[in-house]
Amino acid sequence: MQQQYKPLPIGVDDFKKIIVHDYFYVDKTLLVKELLDKKGDVNLFMRPRRFGKTLSLSMLRYYFEKEYDREGNIVDNSSLFHGLSIRRAGEKYQKEMGQYPVVFLTLKSAKQPDFPMAYGAIKEAIACEYRRHSRILELLPEEGERKKFQEIANLGAGREDFNSSLQFLSQCLEKAYGRRAVILIDEYDVPLENAYFAGFYGEMTSFIRSLFDSALKTNLSLEFAVVTGCLRITRESIFTGLNNLNMISVLSDLYAEYFGFTQKEVDEALRFYGREGKREVMKRWYDGYRFGSAEVYNPWSVIKYIQDIAENENYLPRPYWANTSSNNIVKTLVEKADISVKEEIEKLIGGGAVEKAVHEEVTYGDMDGNQDNLWNFLFFTGYLKKVEERIEGRTIRLKLAIPNEEVRYIYENTIINWFRERIKKEDLSLLYRSLEEGDCQAAGEIIASHLAGTISFYDYAENFYHGFMLGMLSQADRYIVRSNRESGNGRYDIVMKTPSRRGLAILIELKAALSMDDLEKACQRGLSQIEEMGYGRELQEDGYRNIKRYAVAFYKKDCEVMGG
Repeated sequence: MQQQYKPLPIGVDDFKKIIVHDYFYVDKTLLVKELLDKKGDVNLFMRPRRFGKTLSLSMLRYYFEKEYDREGNIVDNSSLFHGLSIRRAGEKYQKEMGQYPVVFLTLKSAKQPDFPMAYGAIKEAIACEYRRHSRILELLPEEGERKKFQEIANLGAGREDFNSSLQFLSQCLEKAYGRRAVILIDEYDVPLENAYFAGFYGEMTSFIRSLFDSALKTNLSLEFAVVTGCLRITRESIFTGLNNLNMISVLSDLYAEYFGFTQKEVDEALRFYGREGKREVMKRWYDGYRFGSAEVYNPWSVIKYIQDIAENENYLPRPYWANTSSNNIVKTLVEKADISVKEEIEKLIGGGAVEKAVHEEVTYGDMDGNQDNLWNFLFFTGYLKKVEERIEGRTIRLKLAIPNEEVRYIYENTIINWFRERIKKEDLSLLYRSLEEGDCQAAGEIIASHLAGTISFYDYAENFYHGFMLGMLSQADRYIVRSNRESGNGRYDIVMKTPSRRGLAILIELKAALSMDDLEKACQRGLSQIEEMGYGRELQEDGYRNIKRYAVAFYKKDCEVMGG
């Protein structure tokens, strides 16, 4: 990267560090103005992972917080916002800078294998925030409050005290400074998502409900709160009776451009790094998300790709987002899919759209309820985008599609891994025996039965069938299985051969037929190709004498096997 370019903030989500060290920053500071103008008590922003939520909360913290150093001197953070949009927004917004005590809590660390560890991680995050505010101990008038504060800060408090710890901290801050606190909670649903997949959802939901209920519902020391996550916090599951919750989902036009990069922002970034020619590649791979009526890019992937092409203009795009998320929701959809859902997944991967009813109140506990809930999860977590919207009675129905090539890769990779794991559990000995004995009808029936349960993402081209067959045949322990399709050198598609030359070698040529009526002719073309190209000659020269030759033709999810 040339020296005049600013470094890109890969993995840096502390606003002060980005500004002080002069990292490249896309200005989202007018979020401050929007929050102050709309005056929401508790604002829940629902956006996919890696869409700048942590950085935005960090920016809000440095803007609103009246911060003190260890010696008790006020830290002036106003210089961090020099030249940024919020400084030009007006005097009334400047007056709010550095005026509030701030409680900042991120729950990302709660991704743990069991409840004690996850609960312990959240306790540590809370205790760390207490320690950050430890100077107020000398300002608290009551001994009991000081003792409780220290017990929480030192992880010595019990469950009941941690349940109300955010409320208590904000009360202490108000007593010390005379101002109600701003509470910022990042990735609230990480503990819930993790708990769902790890098997302790009920315990974690109970704790989060108690923690948030006291902090955000019955807290007279709260000025306002901003909470971020992927999914909505339903009143039924977390906030019974909370009427001041302002929920901003991906369906809302409110704050639509503050999470993710707009086309204008991406164009400016590409121009800054001298890579304007990558606009269309960037758009195809990382654009396509719809928040309200605004279309935005995945900011994490944009920054990662710019970093790579700044060094090497010919660097090919990568699925950066795929490496940052567990993708458990896509995996769950694929594993639970019945025939109709598999057809819908194939339609999506092929560039089509499916219409589904969308319910914003879905929770992780609903995931096992039915397939419709899974579609909701995929939409709200960024794996699907809204193409069209309509109302049917009281139900919102959306036409949904895959946003871009990066997300398409996640689906395809998940399907490949699912198929590999499924095949490992199958007993395919009858297939191998039928090929050994020349029973083409039995082989065709077995292949077709497995094909019916697969999900295609190559529009039924030969590449799909090749991967499908290779996956099944690779489980044959007694054979060495080789594929030559990738080399493109005019050799056979698949060969199975015993380690001993006295054993058996099986040549398989694959063909995609044009129709059901074309299956037999496609097989004949495959056998002719084996003969004309002399595919068996290499095996004969290698010492094999017992060689069987097959052509397998496919049309969608039907197949025919022919030997020669």
